[in-house]
Amino acid sequence: MKGSKFHRNFIASHLQGIPKSGIRDFFDIVSTRKDIISLSIGEPDFVTPWHIREASIFALDRGATAYTANLGLLELRLLLSKYITKSFHVEYDPTSEVLVTVGVSEAMDLAIRAITEPGDEIIYHEPCFVSYAPVIIMAHGKPVPVITKREDSFKLKPDMLKKKITNRTKAIILNFPNNPTGAVLERKDVEDIADIVIKNDLLVITDEIYSELTYEGERVCIASLPGMRERTIFLNGFSKTWAMTGFRVGFACAPAPLTDAMMKIHQYIMMCAPILSQKAAIEALKNGDSDIIEMCSEYRKRRNFICSSLNDMGLPCHIPKGAFYAFPYIGDYGMTSKDFSLKLLDKENVACVPGTAFGQSGEGFLRCSYATNMDDIKEAIIRIARFVKLLKKG
Repeated sequence: MKGSKFHRNFIASHLQGIPKSGIRDFFDIVSTRKDIISLSIGEPDFVTPWHIREASIFALDRGATAYTANLGLLELRLLLSKYITKSFHVEYDPTSEVLVTVGVSEAMDLAIRAITEPGDEIIYHEPCFVSYAPVIIMAHGKPVPVITKREDSFKLKPDMLKKKITNRTKAIILNFPNNPTGAVLERKDVEDIADIVIKNDLLVITDEIYSELTYEGERVCIASLPGMRERTIFLNGFSKTWAMTGFRVGFACAPAPLTDAMMKIHQYIMMCAPILSQKAAIEALKNGDSDIIEMCSEYRKRRNFICSSLNDMGLPCHIPKGAFYAFPYIGDYGMTSKDFSLKLLDKENVACVPGTAFGQSGEGFLRCSYATNMDDIKEAIIRIARFVKLLKKG
């Protein structure tokens, strides 16, 4: 039809500068290749334990196909409240301070949108999960990265954090154990950050998705420290701990006014998390402790093997104390992280994610997921070692 052409740009301006996920961008390249050993995707290779799958099947067979309350099934919220009290030493009222979400990704989006005014600054640490900065931008906030360094075991250092705080700072995002570095924080680190938060009247959004996959040391949740419960939005989910990625069920916990604000957004854009996923989550919380122990033990074995192997071949790699990622340094080989990843893929059919997928501070690193079976990890190490040997000769 004549006159149907348009000249306006209908895409919102604040979205135009946001890149696509560096993880998924690289995964799209990998998906075009055959016979790949992939150390790229952060998804457990374990199938969701049968008793959890069976609970979802049984619920479907019994006709559980309806909406739930916006906050989620009360039975699930009661169990979540008990679980958080036991594992993280902080109490939340299941009737008003626990919100079941569609994965922890939705929970993060809700948390950011619930607190962010246009121009508010949200601090986060890099390297980090790919969604943090984009979600802040989509909420019309300003993302402010704090760089963590290899020589500090990728911990968030208080002095670096203080330098980033301004009168526009609203909140700090924490993710420890960390994706992609596997870094954790010790009690003193968390206490120092809490002091800064309180002195500057800030909020904390703590992404605890890898918290159960902590291999060494004490696990300290910032919400459990004096004066921090009322300043913290606690996020977690079932994807990593119980290998339930496809179920897409997470949760957010916070003082009632913050939870209510998040629920309003959730109510209008999502309604509720899928009932079958919530039923599966109930079973995981009731009977899933042994599942966590078994998977965590296997991840620890894989971590020890892959990290020692990478170090032996000349790719310096700190020992991650949590999550399921190794983050070796490849900066001595004269290539960008992306070039190294692409050449490794081309020469040896091994897929690792370039460190720059997790922010520019990830340049010079690769993320190697060991959430895959040991046989594939061993073969991947043989191939990576062969590739590195050729680089040294060249």
